[in-house]
Amino acid sequence: MGNAVLRREDPDLLTGEARYVGDMTPPSTVHVVFVRSVMAHARIASVDAEAARSAPGVVGVYTAADVPIAPQQLFTMLPPELTRLPLTDKARYVGDAIAAVVAESRAAAVDAAELVEVDYDPLPAVTDPFEALEPDAPVVIEAHGSNQAIVFASTADPDAMSGHDEVVTARFVNHRMSGAPIEPSAALAAPANGDRGAAVTLWCTSQRPHEVRDMVAAALEAPPQEVRVIAPAVGGGFGPKAVVYPEFIMVTWLARRLGRPVKWVETRSENLVNMSQGRDHVHDVELGLSADGTFRWIRINVTANVGAYPAIGAILPSYTMLMASGPYRIPAVHYEAAAAITNTTPVGAFRGAGRPEATVTLERIIDLAAGKLGIDPAELRRRNLLAPTDFPLTTPTGANMDCGEYARALELALETAGYDELRAEQARRRAGGSRKLLGIGVSSYVEVTAGGLFNEFGSVTVELDGTITARVGTASHGQGHATAFSQVLGEVLGVPAEQVRVIHSDTGEVPRGTGTVASRSLQIGGSAVFAAANEVLETARRLAAGLLEADRGDIVVAPGGLAVAGVPARTVSWADLAAAAASDDLPAGVEPGGLAAETDFNQGGASYPFGAHVSVVEIDADTGDSRVLRHVAVDDCGRILNPLLVQGQVHGGVATGISQALYEETTYGSDGNPRNTNFADYAIPAASELPRFETAHTETPTPLNPLGAKGVGESGTIGSTPAVQSAVLDALAPLGIDHLDMPFTPQRVWRAIAAAEHSAFGASAD
Repeated sequence: MGNAVLRREDPDLLTGEARYVGDMTPPSTVHVVFVRSVMAHARIASVDAEAARSAPGVVGVYTAADVPIAPQQLFTMLPPELTRLPLTDKARYVGDAIAAVVAESRAAAVDAAELVEVDYDPLPAVTDPFEALEPDAPVVIEAHGSNQAIVFASTADPDAMSGHDEVVTARFVNHRMSGAPIEPSAALAAPANGDRGAAVTLWCTSQRPHEVRDMVAAALEAPPQEVRVIAPAVGGGFGPKAVVYPEFIMVTWLARRLGRPVKWVETRSENLVNMSQGRDHVHDVELGLSADGTFRWIRINVTANVGAYPAIGAILPSYTMLMASGPYRIPAVHYEAAAAITNTTPVGAFRGAGRPEATVTLERIIDLAAGKLGIDPAELRRRNLLAPTDFPLTTPTGANMDCGEYARALELALETAGYDELRAEQARRRAGGSRKLLGIGVSSYVEVTAGGLFNEFGSVTVELDGTITARVGTASHGQGHATAFSQVLGEVLGVPAEQVRVIHSDTGEVPRGTGTVASRSLQIGGSAVFAAANEVLETARRLAAGLLEADRGDIVVAPGGLAVAGVPARTVSWADLAAAAASDDLPAGVEPGGLAAETDFNQGGASYPFGAHVSVVEIDADTGDSRVLRHVAVDDCGRILNPLLVQGQVHGGVATGISQALYEETTYGSDGNPRNTNFADYAIPAASELPRFETAHTETPTPLNPLGAKGVGESGTIGSTPAVQSAVLDALAPLGIDHLDMPFTPQRVWRAIAAAEHSAFGASAD
């Protein structure tokens, strides 16, 4: 552990050996295409499917009336009346599935779906969360009675909201984004003929196969063991693939009904209206400070748009609440949030899931405070960061933080970037009147990983041929789990990676698991594998002691197996140890059942990775084009198992964060019609739009797990967005532009510059 080991997964991905759901078409497969609502809010008066049923190749057409599946609760923490049907009889957003057309080929299903005629009874649509919370707003889910899904609050004593000399007030919009993974959603269900006890097998694009199994089985009123779920190669997840989509339920139901494999692969346009989206918060903020810049208190009011069917997205404001004070010493925090149901695509977890929203808001209000007090932004952060001696601590909003060296990360980021030299270059440009505006942005952040998901299954088995099989309840979709867990086994058992097989993402092979969300896989799943491997090692030592006629305390790991310390010639192989464990003659303390162990590791609490980013942005004042010239990311994820895996995660996270700041935004018209349903209108940056990232790390091991590891999959996103935001607005500050909301598109920036220069020209003319 700790070495830069190349990813074992990459050869299959690069050569096309990896199998995605879209690559799989068993014999006799039929294809399903969903007829989706073109209206954001409407009752379905009727569906005329006769022409479609008569079309060539069509097997069947199904509407809500044809599918005997009860409404499914959206999320256990939400009121029980918030439910959803696999096919709807009332459209609540553009893209809501109304009918399913099944045909012998995908082309035939597409053609037939166009023949389905839907008679809509239009209803008023609401897309703005503030309007949705008004008493007279049209109600999206009538059984709930209002558009307020849930509220959160962490109140502060009014007396604590004092001691300030200055108050900075602002409103920030954390705009909506699409997950937009390379691979859209897909599902293939087939009758399983009792394979591993299952009646049906579902292959799908999921980060949480066991949750999919449980929810699909519940919808079908079947025991969980009758549904086997496999997530094969998955082309990116980022949070939206942690959702159990109604289409997964429909495909499985159809496979059981028809007795044939049924396949659905989402198109990109479907994906951009149907896959759960992220962010979409409006924050009203006040920060109280003393004259020397000491933070006294903060007040945050959040209005979150959670879309038409609120699920995990409605809960995410609680994560924002948890991280409301960030890495800073803020004695009093008053936080209130309301989640509003609207006629838009449902909002769910997206890389960072509630933590980017908190960090963007906190870092922006600090920048505004720095400008008001005339203090350098980096210095203002430095004065208020929590110290290592403050840990462990519980923040005013209930975050139980494990450990941190926040100032160390900030200083390393500033040093790596050459902060003082950057400020000097900026001053020279401004003095010379350059139209290439230079901005420098700084962010400090802390986030929470594995929050509320502390338990994971892991098992290790030594096979009779001496190979090692590890099973783990996490689900890899690009993170490098096979590589990481092989390294853990190599550390404990001394086996090379080619001797290890890691099994995950298959409920038929792995009995239970929480999956891969909340940046939890290594710290929880890796620790489960580590614990099971150590149990195997202890059993193997007992076996080796008998075989080698030595004291158990003298048995050590050696190349190929176990040996007596100091006597390398006396070695017993892992194959011999497995055979000994399978025999009837077992030494004391060794249970029958082979050389194997399984565990459910429970970390008992969340870990809190942290870091600091510095971004350097150049804006062309004549066009509004903003480009990131440099981006320095310093991220602390505890003890680093594999620097290459960590660097890959940070690179992906930073790309997402920069893209949020400059490019991506999902928008709707007032009638609920989405405005960008393809990659011509929804801007995803190419590599040419991004700089080479400069990464560095501090290592502050957490005491919560034996690896000392924290999560890193979302850290790059959480740290980068506010740094880029800060840099853009720092570049624009001399023009008198106090704030702009993201994304900083050329049009938005150019208009702000033009308005500022026009105002300045008018003032000088006066």
